Order: sequence, then structure tokens, then C-alpha cells
Amino acid sequence: MTKAGTIRTGIGGWTFDPWEGTFYPEKLSKKRQLEYASQQLKVIEVNGTYYGSQKPETFAKWASEVPDGFLFSLKASRFATNKKVLAEAGESIEKFLTQGLTELGPRLGPILWQFMPTKKFDPDDFGAFLALLPEKQDGLALRHVVEVRNPSFKVPEFAALLAKHNVAVVAADHGEYPMIADVTADFVYTRLQTGSDAVATCYDEKRLDLWADRLKTWAEGGTVEELEKADPARQPEKKPRDVFAFFITEGKVNAPTGAKALQARVDQ
Repeated sequence: MTKAGTIRTGIGGWTFDPWEGTFYPEKLSKKRQLEYASQQLKVIEVNGTYYGSQKPETFAKWASEVPDGFLFSLKASRFATNKKVLAEAGESIEKFLTQGLTELGPRLGPILWQFMPTKKFDPDDFGAFLALLPEKQDGLALRHVVEVRNPSFKVPEFAALLAKHNVAVVAADHGEYPMIADVTADFVYTRLQTGSDAVATCYDEKRLDLWADRLKTWAEGGTVEELEKADPARQPEKKPRDVFAFFITEGKVNAPTGAKALQARVDQ
């Protein structure tokens, strides 16, 4: 192992009124917010794609406004993940993947498939869903990550299914949803969701230091032993992995500051 994978920290979206005049400079036009945010951060998770489709021209425009190396993580359509029978999601998955998102080209990051907290683990049905996720779209390699929020997924069979399909699972630092920090793909994806608007960096200094160490461990090919897993006994191959970390939900006012502070730590 010659070097660690790339660590990118970011936020959810780039339009939020409290960021104007705090994260964004005074009088910066909304049209330039993505351009500015992409110069300060390395990745943004897009939530709008969960609720509806975008036009190919929109994705192309986003790509044109950000620098080389910047990535967009897209939250996949709710119509694919909210189905009672996931094996029947093929049409919704195809519709999402063919809407024009490959216009992002090399700026396309992981695709996040988020499930409702009420969705329970059914090995056969969930395995059928994973089998529907293609490795490529229009010749562009895809990386898939799932966020499951029901404790029933915290079983070895779930981790084994993900590893079989090279799909990552969100390691969610959340107040209610389970932490599942198994390394099951060639990248790692975490969502930091317990920040505070009262803390200037969203997470305090001690927690930033702790998460910086965790991100580095993952990037170097290790596992974070203290975080709960679906299969604690499973040991993934030790190899460098790209790592994505997003400040989401709680503490959103200071999420950009938190992302920058965490990025500064892992870049040292």
C-alpha cells in the first residue's frame, strides 16, 4: 500500500439562507454560490434528485461551475427506494440513471440510495435490489451506497450482500438510526448528523479530531473498531479507499465550517 485514498468532506446542497453572509461572502449572488462552495469544499451531496428529476443541461451546468477534482454525490430517487417490493424497482432505477446525470462526467461521485426507517431487511428482496444497480451508465463507472435506517439490517447477511455487489453502507452518526460501519466497497461514506448550531464548527474540536482519525483509518484501508457493525467479525481487504464525509441535518448553520475544519485535519 503506497498511499491512502482521497478524503473529501462536504455538506448537503449549496442553497441555504443562513449561509448567506456567513459561509458565503456578503452580496454574492445566488447564481455564484455553487461556484464559491466548490472552491471551499471537495464534495456536495445533492438532495433535490431524491424528490424529482433534473434535465441533462442542469447536470452539465453544475459540472461547468466547479473545479477539477470536485464531486457531486446524488441522492437517488425515492420512487426506487420506497417500493414495498424492492425487486420491482428496476424501472425507477433506470429512469433515475438515464435522466442525464452522466453529464457530470468525472465530477459524479457516489449515488446514495436512502431507505425509510420502516423498511426492514429482507435478504432476498434487498439482494434483488442490489443486483439491479449497474456498474456503469453511458460508459461512466458508478459507485453506489445505501443508507438503511432500520435495526433489522444489523446482521452479517446484510454486510455480505453489500460486499458481494461492491456497494457501501452509510456509517450514520445519527441520534436515532443505527450505526453500521462495515467496510463493504472500495470507498467509505459517512453522514455526520449530530452537530449543533451553537458550535462554530458544527462538531466540537474533540469530535472533529476523533472523526479525522476515523476518516484517515478508512482511507488507509483499515476499519474503525469502536464503531458498531453488522458483522464485526468480517475483515475487508486492506487497501486504500476514497472516503466521503458529510455534515448533514443537525447543526446545518455551521455545516460548511465543520466540513472545512475536518478537511483541514485530514489534509495535515
